[in-house]
Amino acid sequence: MSANGNNANNGEPLVRQMTVWGVWALVVNGMIGAGIFAVPAGAAALTGVYSPLVFLACAALLGLIMVCFAEISSYFRHTGGPVAYVGEAFGRFAGFQTGLAVYATRVTAFAANINLLVASLAFFWVDAAEGPVRIALIAAIIGGLAFINIIGVKRAMQAVSLLTILKFLPLIALVLFGLAWLSPEALPGPGAPLPGAGEWGAAMLLVIYAFVGWESALVPAGEARNPQRDMRAGLFWGLGVVTVLYVAIQMVSMAVLPDLAESERALVDVAAVLFGPAGALLLTVGVIVSVGGNIAGTVFTAPRLTYAMAREDSLPAWFAFVHPRHKTPMVSILVFAALGFALALYGSFFWLAAMSAFVRVLVYMACILAMPRLRKRFGGEAGSFRAPLGWTVPVLAVGGSLVLLSNVPLNSMLITAGFLAFGAVLYWLMRRVRPGARQM
Repeated sequence: MSANGNNANNGEPLVRQMTVWGVWALVVNGMIGAGIFAVPAGAAALTGVYSPLVFLACAALLGLIMVCFAEISSYFRHTGGPVAYVGEAFGRFAGFQTGLAVYATRVTAFAANINLLVASLAFFWVDAAEGPVRIALIAAIIGGLAFINIIGVKRAMQAVSLLTILKFLPLIALVLFGLAWLSPEALPGPGAPLPGAGEWGAAMLLVIYAFVGWESALVPAGEARNPQRDMRAGLFWGLGVVTVLYVAIQMVSMAVLPDLAESERALVDVAAVLFGPAGALLLTVGVIVSVGGNIAGTVFTAPRLTYAMAREDSLPAWFAFVHPRHKTPMVSILVFAALGFALALYGSFFWLAAMSAFVRVLVYMACILAMPRLRKRFGGEAGSFRAPLGWTVPVLAVGGSLVLLSNVPLNSMLITAGFLAFGAVLYWLMRRVRPGARQM
């Protein structure tokens, strides 16, 4: 049975309302979060005047990975994203582990970003940082996002698209006003010492934080009007726009702030030089809007993971409950909101930051390794896309990913291994409870 055919036979009840603009907005929101507001300083500390090239190198690697995902996603028309890709190629257990890992990184990152958002609001309202006001704000933000997502895809995408536009404004203003500061001194010269391999690797692992998150846009394929076309276009347009913006931000930051590597609030300090105190205020608002857009996109995409896993009988059926009127996965949204609230309330889970990047790269590799089987099964179907240059692109993508993984700390690898072991036990328990569940 084809991956495309699965959608029709399953009778997926979600409504196809999302356009290519919606996919693009999810890609951009997934990438542009809190990372770009802090990463420039670390990149400059590791690679100096060569740091803009680190952003280009990360974009090139992600471009290779996205070409692979463009092919894979063209074989699928139903909700699930990486869960569906890996599960279709390697079986239910692999798909379940993939979904569980992705879901965990999304909910913990969501909780951390909620904390960052509330802390940023404290710039204007001191009481927001602690006590009952903090709890009420967390509840109001998460509750509001859950409500918007339950009452309909169209309203949710309107909110995400609005925040996407707003998050660009302070960053574009920073670039436009900073262009006048650019000079040859801000670019690598003939005598500039080259960073070592260790510095390059560490810088790429740091900068990749500012790019990850785009894969979430692939999850709601079951709600895209033309997933075979829209997913591919949204991915590449999103990467292109974000890459140009990031490289420009890094170059401007280095020109405006000579001691960028020492800055603790890189872009806020750059804005303060360009615009004075009003600039710091503008960028603080930018952080709030950017993180707000990021978490709005997460609330839309992450619940679709548990929805898809429940439809494949890997989670209890109530995760797949669809609101009878609004046709949204209501229970999965509410569960995600509840988990996010608990995690945001009781901890920021900073120790998951390195694990989050590690797991994402593992997921990328798992999907790329699924390509041979998926191409063999579905490569001849109408509307499918094939990566150019044979297997050159997938091999380069896996090779680049392995270079990134070589820079991941050992403790993050051990934590990930423990989490996946927990997933294996959970999967076994579900098989015992529901022994007659259908197999892929």
